[in-house]
Amino acid sequence: MKHGRIYLDNCVTTQPAPEVLQAMQPYFEEKFWVPGSFISTGETINDAIEVFANTVASAIWAKPSEIHFCSGGTLANNMAIKGLAAAYGKTGNHVIVSVVDYPDLLTNAAYLEKHGMEVTYLSADAQGFVNLAELKNAIRKDTFLFMTTAVNHVVGTIQPLAEIKAILDAADHKIYFHVDAGQAFGKIPLDVKELGIDTMAISAHKIHGPQGIGALYQNTGVKLGQTIHGVKRVDNLQTGGLNIALIAGFAKAVELAFTDFAATTKHLREISDYLLSSLENKIPEIELNGPRGAKRAPHNINVSIAYIEGEAITMMLDAKGITVATGSACASQGLKANYVLMAMGKNHVQAHGSMKFTVSKFTTKAQIDEVVTELAEISKELRARSPLYSATHKEK
Repeated sequence: MKHGRIYLDNCVTTQPAPEVLQAMQPYFEEKFWVPGSFISTGETINDAIEVFANTVASAIWAKPSEIHFCSGGTLANNMAIKGLAAAYGKTGNHVIVSVVDYPDLLTNAAYLEKHGMEVTYLSADAQGFVNLAELKNAIRKDTFLFMTTAVNHVVGTIQPLAEIKAILDAADHKIYFHVDAGQAFGKIPLDVKELGIDTMAISAHKIHGPQGIGALYQNTGVKLGQTIHGVKRVDNLQTGGLNIALIAGFAKAVELAFTDFAATTKHLREISDYLLSSLENKIPEIELNGPRGAKRAPHNINVSIAYIEGEAITMMLDAKGITVATGSACASQGLKANYVLMAMGKNHVQAHGSMKFTVSKFTTKAQIDEVVTELAEISKELRARSPLYSATHKEK
């Protein structure tokens, strides 16, 4: 049975929930106003933003005053990293990140290097976990910032944030702790106070909210230098106007995801486990990339299918109305091997043959059955064309 287009690229963006669209509508129509003082329209929006900030803050055990709405996770990462460098870079000149981190962090690290700071790049193991022994050894007197990606965007590895914080706390001076939680928010618990996180970036469209809105958490007492200048409308860090309707949609998406967080994540885990077992049962010579079980985010399954390339699979599935991601294209704008998989010790064949499936609250087992059936047929067809497969599978 065909189900229309099946979308399994939810790490990139998710379908907005119907309730989110409903929550946004009034702010596109009768409540299209901007924040302001002394007049009812502006005060109405002020009150609404306060409610929205409280909803988002409560999901990560933060205070509403610690939430900065902005245009998305990338801007949140930039405001935090560049802001921390501006505020504390004079007291320290050394930053630590890892080679498997999200491009937002790596490009900011390159920016800081270009502007005279030193950056240490930690390695990762075969499952994508950051090397904590290297972290301990990398800390110097002038280290002022460590940044990490809570859930790896390629293979779903959940970094041990509590262990990382303990290492940072063991230093004889303050090291600020920034977390990109784009793939973690709404997927794993994130208590910013318990974890000792100083700044953290989150995004709405990864949890069935609208595109174009996110938030930066800034712990009370942590300073951030100004990176965007202009008149304050909604927030002092991202100056200028922000779309209030998108903020309303963001808050509604958070409410939906966290009202019964256990049920939300349980569904994701059940669907992804079902996907993995189906893939392993129906497609021979398939390998899971990253950890298995609880140390992996509940929505991410990344596998390498031997003897065939992910680009070909992606295009053939797309022609059948199925959207997935390949390990090559998700790492670059071209067809280079994925840098995360290569850093984990995979070879070029494994990286190019990798497929990433990311499920959502709307994904069903019936859809998974259809995807796996189509993928099994495509894999068989492509392997029949592969000289390498033929050479290694000659009839005896």
